[in-house]
Amino acid sequence: MVLPGDGNSTVVTEFLLLGLTDDPDLQITLFIIILCIYLVTLSGNLSTILLIRVSPQLHHPMYIFLSHLASTDIGYSSTVTPKMLANFLVERNTISYLGCVIQLDSAAFFGTVECYLLAVMAYDHFVAICSPLLYSTKMSTHVSVQLLIGAYMGGFITAFSGTFAFFSFVFCGSNRVNHFFCDFAPLVELSCSDVSVSTAVTTFSAGTALLITVLVIGISYTYILITILKMRSTEGRQKAFSTCTSLLTVVTLFYGTTTFIYVMPKSSYSTDQNKVVSVFYTVVIPMLNPLIYSLRNNEIKEALKRQLVKKLYS
Repeated sequence: MVLPGDGNSTVVTEFLLLGLTDDPDLQITLFIIILCIYLVTLSGNLSTILLIRVSPQLHHPMYIFLSHLASTDIGYSSTVTPKMLANFLVERNTISYLGCVIQLDSAAFFGTVECYLLAVMAYDHFVAICSPLLYSTKMSTHVSVQLLIGAYMGGFITAFSGTFAFFSFVFCGSNRVNHFFCDFAPLVELSCSDVSVSTAVTTFSAGTALLITVLVIGISYTYILITILKMRSTEGRQKAFSTCTSLLTVVTLFYGTTTFIYVMPKSSYSTDQNKVVSVFYTVVIPMLNPLIYSLRNNEIKEALKRQLVKKLYS
């Protein structure tokens, strides 16, 4: 809703999300596809969390971090997907002013937490492969809890910067957000106030998180690769590679898509491409993560087999 303001200006009290398409037939098709993806996301990640909780052999840091990653994926997808599904079924895709800031902050929080968790998991792999004899000391319960707290605090800091930016914007013209959710860049385009300070704060916060996590992941896997290449045992190299490939696949997918959206110059891609890639990292990747770990991690597969056998014979 746009209310009259002073002179010729207007005050925005709600936003109109333009969504992925205005083709009714395509909207129905997308609704069915995205609903199926969301259901798989919920069931896959909840199953991962439950499997880790009930399997004693998975009660060590690597899988504790994985259970938090699964929880983050549920939160990330749920921030965007239910509203997008609802908007496929209504003629006017609106979201309130408060709903928009909640969606913006939730996406920033879960997206940043995911970055930090991927970095923490990379560090965990580094310790497990490069310093196996010191693993229990370097990755004790106390250290693991501190790393998790750090990841969530990083998410809160980025979300807080998003809140600061949003409430510093003055929306006094169009309320049409050219996206399927309240993302930062489309909101900046709608603001009729000076956004330089708020944009700088948000960019610094998100950029710091990205830089820290990329450095941790890059350094960790550089040392891991050097250690693996020095191994004389073929079986040892294969086991080390199988431990790392799942996380590397997840990291490549997540950072590849977010880099496309938030790092590459906007002139290099269209708004429609932006939306498609955004669907991939907010909707599809949270579904893929548990599948990747289930299919490529032998300990996860063995734990799942044990639980299925236990259920069959109980």
